[in-house]
Amino acid sequence: MAKRDYYDVLGVAKSADASEIKSAYRKLAIKFHPDKNPDDKEAEEKFKEAAEAYEILSNPEKRQRYDQFGHSGNSASGFGGGGMNMDDIFSQFGDIFGGGSPFESFFGGGARSGGGRRVQRGSNLRIKVKLTLEEIAKGVEKKVKVNKQVHCHTCGGTGAKDKSAYHTCKTCGGAGSVRRVTNTILGQMQTTSTCPTCNGEGVEITSKCTTCKGEGLERGEETIAINIPAGVSEGMQLSMSGKGNAAPRGGVPGDLIILIEEIQHETLKRDGINIIYDLYINFADAALGTSVEIPTIDGKAKIKIDPGTQGGKILRLKGKGVPEVNSYHKGDQLVYVNVWTPKAVSPEERSLLEKLKDSANFKPQPGKSEKSFFERIKEYFE
Repeated sequence: MAKRDYYDVLGVAKSADASEIKSAYRKLAIKFHPDKNPDDKEAEEKFKEAAEAYEILSNPEKRQRYDQFGHSGNSASGFGGGGMNMDDIFSQFGDIFGGGSPFESFFGGGARSGGGRRVQRGSNLRIKVKLTLEEIAKGVEKKVKVNKQVHCHTCGGTGAKDKSAYHTCKTCGGAGSVRRVTNTILGQMQTTSTCPTCNGEGVEITSKCTTCKGEGLERGEETIAINIPAGVSEGMQLSMSGKGNAAPRGGVPGDLIILIEEIQHETLKRDGINIIYDLYINFADAALGTSVEIPTIDGKAKIKIDPGTQGGKILRLKGKGVPEVNSYHKGDQLVYVNVWTPKAVSPEERSLLEKLKDSANFKPQPGKSEKSFFERIKEYFE
């Protein structure tokens, strides 16, 4: 089933500002929250769908890529918010409601386990991936080794020496936040703040891991398979959710940002979704006609040069270009015919040319069917 437009999911216009997007997501999250809709799979899916839409549209970079390339810009083959689970949603977006446990004030204190804990987020990583023109045209899977922060192999990311070296915070009971009730002239006022004992993490470590010194992290290497959609271009950025640096003590990992670089082809040039090829033929072939073999992104192709072909003519090979991202439309290959004029000639060649230059057929006689340079350029852009 095709993904819905993120703006439609949240019910906002494409011109909506950050506050409108936040407000729209908040309303949907309340409406479809699992505590309010127990055992309702449809509500749960809508809850996740809203969170995925908010993840993209609340991030200026991701939103810009989405506006330009659609779902492929962030979520194609593992990019972006796809595949979010409940823990991801509560840890990343819980603070949108304020306070420690975002849904308690709406659902009678039925706090989700760990919902109020302070969850740290790992930093994003940026890498460059170089692609050939052929890889860009067809899409490709690239496996890259990424050096990044991973969970400590000794403690598994807890930061504690062993299982007995950490326990639930006694001050907040593992919630990560504490509530205070004060009496005012308007009645009782309840406030929620980060637990001062555990600093919002919900657990206390009594003895730190000797390998990571309590951070729960160490340097490591991961091989990541990146499925890059066809049609990407130089400078485009894709993101893979959760593939960046790990976060301390079980937090949410950052994203992996992939910057696309194009490797220049030896003979073909890219112009948007079209491929440009400069074909050089000699005067005799232009006058008499010939067949020539040219390179394309799909291999070799044979094309016919009609007798009397003029220099500057543009031949179009339909569908031999690059596809648009997130579309079935493909560009064309444009072949620019250049008639090569020799820079030096032998005495014999000069004699032949002297005899031909005064021939009636060799005098320039452009007819109405001959297109000017500007007409050819206009036709190309149209």
